[in-house]
Amino acid sequence: MLKKIILFFTAIILIVLFIVFYYKNQVKEEKIYHIMDQMRLTLDSQLKSHEMDDLKVALMLSKNEGLVNALENDDEDLGYKILQDITQSIQKNTGMHIRAQVITKELNIFARSWDDIYAGMPIGDYRLDLRYFDTHTNPRTSLEIGRRLGIKATVPVYKDGNFLGFVEVISFFKAITDFFSSMGVDLYVLLDVKHTDTAVLMMQNLTIDDYVLSNRNYNYAHLPTLNKIDFKELKLNGVVYADKKYIFYENMKDGSGQIIGAFVFVLPNRYLEYFRNPEDDISFLINVTRSGLYDVVKAEKYENNIYKDYNAKSMVYLQDVIDKEERQLFFDEAYEKFDKYSKDELIQMMLNRKIVKKIDGKIK
Repeated sequence: MLKKIILFFTAIILIVLFIVFYYKNQVKEEKIYHIMDQMRLTLDSQLKSHEMDDLKVALMLSKNEGLVNALENDDEDLGYKILQDITQSIQKNTGMHIRAQVITKELNIFARSWDDIYAGMPIGDYRLDLRYFDTHTNPRTSLEIGRRLGIKATVPVYKDGNFLGFVEVISFFKAITDFFSSMGVDLYVLLDVKHTDTAVLMMQNLTIDDYVLSNRNYNYAHLPTLNKIDFKELKLNGVVYADKKYIFYENMKDGSGQIIGAFVFVLPNRYLEYFRNPEDDISFLINVTRSGLYDVVKAEKYENNIYKDYNAKSMVYLQDVIDKEERQLFFDEAYEKFDKYSKDELIQMMLNRKIVKKIDGKIK
């Protein structure tokens, strides 16, 4: 009789534990998919915000009488001076770094705010998105492939009804990457490798699976994980779990709606507690207790020497994304780690560095 009672209560306990375990897993799975949806919404919001900011500046520049007259008179030097003066003034007073350029109606570079050495260079061969304006006169903002992948706000310029060319403001993904990083989420902007014949300035970028890394301020720490996961499974399911990290996937589309790559988010498991449960009807920006999480992320990144946890092989890749002000600290740590390797080992380390090696197009 005692044995039967023990067996009965043991069975009850096991059933209760199973139910509790199952419920917790269900709640966690719902939370993961909720986070994935909110990340996608937040990415869309961030992209649109940056697109609108760029469009505002491009529209303002397109109405600058001096710049329009310089374009009409083919005065490249004056165009460069006006662009540089305006963008430097914006940066000085707002902190915003603006990259603006003017393109002629023949699709040649007229002037750029950041340099004056490419005036007259034709860009029509790799700016296929500009064909949009063959049938449209309205401004456009979208993700587009040029010599680099970026957000491009393009405004056609007219004077007295005559088409003169375009004013364009270009931005990349540093601010968006930093935004997600402040919440413990690392963003990887991945361009399909087949587009590197057009994106010639990205041919030497690191690759992950069949993609080229487009954002320069990515977190190197997750690359080993991304290089070993099955991207077909990730693309199919939208999320995979590996190395105690959740990896999320979102298609990247250009202005024509064509899929040209992917946005991949990496969320370490230890940061899940900073996201509220899915039943809490609160927006994502409130959903994350950002101040607390930011303090954790900042402490992990900047306590003492931020490079001390990287091995020598990691440093080989990390050199591409180091800001100028941090280079001395980076090299001091790198030299100390490299001193422990032989010459042959260092050569092999460099040879194993994964980059895009196929270059079968012409420089345009």
